[in-house]
Amino acid sequence: MKKVIAIDGPSGAGKSTVSREVAKALGFQYLDTGALYRAVAYYLLKKFNHINDFLSLNEQEIEKEIKNIKIHYKNGRVFLSDEDVSDLIRDPKVGEITSQISMLKVVRDFLLPIQRNFAKEANIVAEGRDMTTVVFPDAWKKFYLDASTEIRAKRRFEQLIKSGKNITFEEALKDVIERDKKDSLREISPLRISSDAFYIDTSELTLQEVVSIVLKKVAEDA
Repeated sequence: MKKVIAIDGPSGAGKSTVSREVAKALGFQYLDTGALYRAVAYYLLKKFNHINDFLSLNEQEIEKEIKNIKIHYKNGRVFLSDEDVSDLIRDPKVGEITSQISMLKVVRDFLLPIQRNFAKEANIVAEGRDMTTVVFPDAWKKFYLDASTEIRAKRRFEQLIKSGKNITFEEALKDVIERDKKDSLREISPLRISSDAFYIDTSELTLQEVVSIVLKKVAEDA
């Protein structure tokens, strides 16, 4: 396995943007694992009339359903077969479904080797919810980014508005709170801080300040 910088944290903590910048600065590849889960959710949203139709399947049926999903990830873009779904998977409804299916062991087992295979080919910065604890427990460097609920909801709101989504701040706040609850309380790979991860509260920090902290820590311990 190549060098892995694993970054975990809740929604809106700045993981994606920070990870992209850190990867760019170090010449590493960037892996947005949350986008992989969203791609699966988007696929299911298109195929089933209602997500409950999928969730009502037994484990064997779910495994059979998702094993043919063709997910490709390149240069920060996500593809289902040949379709670039990078923007489509950011819809709030997809995010809601993602929280539901990410609790399923069969889904996590399906995506685990896909995520780990990236580290066999290149040095990477991988961000998600369980990078430091499950996917890359032996990662070269580990970080946990956090921020207050209100700050994270504000960031989420601004991101969605910028992308053209019709959403209120209250809806963004509700989405963040619900996702936090599901991510932290799920039985399979819950969001938690690894004991050997470096904690950073990004609430009052600029992007560049957070990136600088990460790069400085990497350099210190190299």
